[in-house]
Parts: sequence; structure tokens; C-alpha cells
Amino acid sequence: MERQTDFTTGKIVAPLLKFAIPVLIALFLQSLYGAVDLLIVGQFSEASDVSAVSTGSQIMMTITNLIASLCMGMTIFLGQKIGEKKADEGGRIIGSGLVMFMSVGLALTISIPFFSKNLAAIMHAPTEAFDLTSAYIKICGTGIIVIIAYNLIGGIFRGLGDSNTPLVTVLIACIFNIIGDLVLVAVFNMGTKGAAIATVLAQLVSVLISLLLISKKKLPFEFNLKMLRWDRKIIGKILFLGTPIAVQDLLVGISFLVILAIVNALGLTASAGVGVAEKVCAFIMLVPAAFMQSMSAFVAQNRGAGRIDRAIKGLKSAVAISFIFGFTMFYTAFFHGDLLAGIFSNDEVVILAAADYLKAYAIDCLLTCFLFCFVGFYNGMEYTRFVMVQGIIGAFAVRVPVSFIMSRWEPVSLFHIGLATPCSTMLQITLCFGCYFYMMRKLGRK
Repeated sequence: MERQTDFTTGKIVAPLLKFAIPVLIALFLQSLYGAVDLLIVGQFSEASDVSAVSTGSQIMMTITNLIASLCMGMTIFLGQKIGEKKADEGGRIIGSGLVMFMSVGLALTISIPFFSKNLAAIMHAPTEAFDLTSAYIKICGTGIIVIIAYNLIGGIFRGLGDSNTPLVTVLIACIFNIIGDLVLVAVFNMGTKGAAIATVLAQLVSVLISLLLISKKKLPFEFNLKMLRWDRKIIGKILFLGTPIAVQDLLVGISFLVILAIVNALGLTASAGVGVAEKVCAFIMLVPAAFMQSMSAFVAQNRGAGRIDRAIKGLKSAVAISFIFGFTMFYTAFFHGDLLAGIFSNDEVVILAAADYLKAYAIDCLLTCFLFCFVGFYNGMEYTRFVMVQGIIGAFAVRVPVSFIMSRWEPVSLFHIGLATPCSTMLQITLCFGCYFYMMRKLGRK
């Protein structure tokens, strides 16, 4: 590996920021990658296409996040071995991980297209957008194995302390997705189907080019084809670390899908408005999301080295920096949500609906700086089961029931429905602080 970060010695803030900035840029490009579909479709197609892309992409995002969460198990495992100065075990970890994830990919490649109409029906896709939503899911599902490979590359290198290689893979995908959308949607007027095809092809190109670039890198361990085997012990460890995170992300994703289904039942305008707002949210949540991923790698290495005090100091630094950006995003989204929504749609009614929903998410910006950093910290500390539990409680004890109640509260407001998210985050933060104090007592610290 040409650039590998050792988080266990020296300063804390500078190395953490140096690692987090490429992660932030990569997440920005990843969000841009998903937003470009909606942006171009919103400018060159109908509201039904906007609704289809927003609903279909939300389903695919949930599935992709499930895979990325499982990859986090490998990221944490690799980070621990780096911290323990046992990087030579990395080849076997990666080899077994690749076999496992490719097996999952083949299963999903068959099942997602087959159940595409069922998924669109579950989401209550508006009648005008039902067939388009199903088509988007079917096309992206056919290329899911490419999407898995794309996420695997990022997860592996973040575990090795390299946040630059994942940045390159995302940049490549983003560039080719923009080109694909402009050609297929803007020029050939293929709408939803064009956006889906561009998504899969862009990630395929990214994976191929990234593999070529990676083959020229010097790894801190040996890796060869003989290591591509089903090692039950290694896969068991990856699943032990990754499954709780994946279950949590899956169920949280499902909770957001439930909310979207509730909103879809309100009509095409509400569906398109929330779809636009969700794309904006992907950008305003970037900084805490970047620190969440960075904290996992930072804490995993320090835990492996037995430096818990250093991991705690990193958590406090990440929260402080993240809060500064969170306040900025709160102000922008709450008072200028219409300007942000206008980037993705030229329909005034859709823009107003999106701005109303964004006001609720703006409040969440003040809270996620705490929650996301805590989640990254607990993942790195192997408290992944707690992460799963707090996420599920927040999703199904607060977010879903509150959104359902608000959807029945006349007059119905997307702002009121959106308040379910910050309400959930407040409960999750309370649980995280409780776990923190418990852990401090367990470690004999005040």
C-alpha cells in the first residue's frame, strides 16, 4: 500500500481530518452520483419519472447500504489487524471476503429483477410511475454484482487506512454516470430506464479501471488467487462484526421506505417532493457521515493497539468539528430549502413540497453530528450489536409510528411527517450516551 495511515501514534485531529477529507469528498461524489440521475431526469423528463427514480433509487440504496454495512465488518477486521501489527493476515481476510460477497451478489442478481414489481407495489408507487419504478429496480438489480464489487473496493482500502483509493473509484463512477445520464436521458429521452442503465454502466467502468489501478499498488501483505477461498473462521468474524451493522442499516432503510410508501400514498407531488428532498439530504448529511466512516477505521486501529483513551479523544474531536458543519447545514436547509430543491426540479409545486420536508431534516442536522460519530466509534469498538439495537429502536419505536401518525393529522404536512426523523435521532443519542457512560464505568474511567 502506497499510502497507509497509522492512527495509533502522534497527533489525533490532523491525521483524522487527513483521512476524513477524502472520505468526505468520496461521499460527496457518491451523493452527486445518485443525485445526477434525479437532477437530469427532473430537468428533461416528467414528474412520473422523478417519482420512479426517487422510489427505485431508495430501494436500491437500501440494498446497497446492506452490502456496504456487511463490508464494514471487513473494514473493522482489517483495521484491527493493522493496529495489532498483523497486516500479513490481510490477504486471507480479503480473499474470504471476496468469495462471500460475490456469492451474495449472484443471489441478488437473480432475485431483485424477479421481484421488481413486488417491490414497486410494496412501496405504493403511484399508478403513473409504477411501471417505470419496476423497470428502474429491474435494471439496477441486474447489475447488483457490479455495485457490490464497487463497494467492496472502498471497504477494503478504508480498513487499510487508505481513503484515497475509494475516492478515485467514486470519482470515476461519478464522471461516467454524468456522461451516461446526459446521453441516455437528455439526448435519447430514455427517462427512468436511461438513468438506471447509466448507473450500472458507470459502476462497471469504475470497477474495471479501479482494479487496473489497484493491481499496480503495493499492498502491506501478500495476496494471490489461492487466498480466494471460503474460510469459515474469517467469514464468521466478518459476519460477527458486519451483520449487526447490516441488520441495523437494513431495518433503518426499511423504516425510511415505509415513510416513503406513506408519502407515496399522498399522491405524485408529495412523492416527487420527498424524492427531491432525500437527494438534498444526502448532501447536507455528508460531514457527519464522513466522520462516521472515519471513526470506525480510527477506533478499530486504536482498539487493536489497546489505546482506548486515544479512541475516546478522537470521538470528542470528531463531534466538535462535525457540529460546526451541522449548524451551517441546519441554517441552509431550514431557511433556503427551496433553493436547494430547485437544483433537482423545475416544478414549483414539487419544489415547495420538498422545501417543507427539508425543514424537518434541517433540525436533524444539529443532532446527527453526535449520533453518526457515536455510531462510528461503537463500530470500531466492536459494539456493533448495540449499534443495531439503538438503530432499530429509533426506527420502529419512533420514526415509523410518528410519520404514520403525522400522515393522518389534518392538515397533512410533509414537515410534520419529516419530524419523525429528528425525534428518532434524539432517542438514539440518548441511548448512545447511556452506552458511553456504561462503557466508561466498565473500563474504570470517569
